[in-house]
Amino acid sequence: MQSVNKAISERVLIVGGNSGMGLALAECLLAEGAQVTIVGRSRERLNHVSGRLANDRLRTIAADITQEDQVADLFQQTGPLDHIVTTAANIEGAYELLPSLELAAAQKVVDSKFMGPLLLSKYGVPVLAKTGSIVFTSGIAAYRPAPRGSVVAAINGALESLAYALAVELGPIRVNVVSPGWVDSPLWKFVAGDAKNAVLQAKAEQLPVGRIGRPEDIAHAIVFLLRNSFVTGIVLHVDGGHRLV
Repeated sequence: MQSVNKAISERVLIVGGNSGMGLALAECLLAEGAQVTIVGRSRERLNHVSGRLANDRLRTIAADITQEDQVADLFQQTGPLDHIVTTAANIEGAYELLPSLELAAAQKVVDSKFMGPLLLSKYGVPVLAKTGSIVFTSGIAAYRPAPRGSVVAAINGALESLAYALAVELGPIRVNVVSPGWVDSPLWKFVAGDAKNAVLQAKAEQLPVGRIGRPEDIAHAIVFLLRNSFVTGIVLHVDGGHRLV
């Protein structure tokens, strides 16, 4: 881990930082002295996060990363950055068997998990330091797909391929992906509903590590990707051994 003095100079943009993994990352970076900007669609939720974190090195900007004009305007507001991270995903209604899948729900996944990161890269690169990086968030569904999860599985795989290509195109700016396994996060309300706790406990018993992931597990992995200047074009799996069972 780099020193706190190094972290103080870092300027990190986190899309989706008002909950779950993104929020855990914001907390981690702020604790190390970095300047953090959290981006989300809801001003109300952003205000709540600002009050919770209560840090003068935290800034929040309301923007929808699925809208190109808003992404372009976002980077007019941020100024220079060292890193861009996105953990955002709109999967509401997407976990359905194929006969019941509504294309509008599938399109939301495409927009938030693929087009959003693509737009962030397109408009964010001009303000990124040449020693900086971009980190996307995919997921275990790309490697262990299950019924009802076809759309998310496909988009996770596509996002990883996008990162490979951008790592080549944008170098020396680094582009990487963190691929979480099953993590106890707000997204699970869309996957398992009221059965969330039972489903997660059953999976915990199957995993080699014997537990479900926590948001801070993913945050620590992302910090590694931000700090290691010799890592680009990789998918870092943080899944508790899920791919092995």
